[in-house]
Amino acid sequence: MSTATFIDIIIAILLPPLGVFLRFGCGVEFWICLILTLFGYLPGIIYAIWAITK
Repeated sequence: MSTATFIDIIIAILLPPLGVFLRFGCGVEFWICLILTLFGYLPGIIYAIWAITK
């Protein structure tokens, strides 16, 4: 795991949609993460970490 991935994961824990946005831009992953975060903070974090590390 690189330093950039580690920093992305830290950002994804603090603000899940921002972490996904920095990795993928304003694509489908970002919108899924944003919706999951609106439904609950924990699902947003789980999805963001999964999307960043896949």
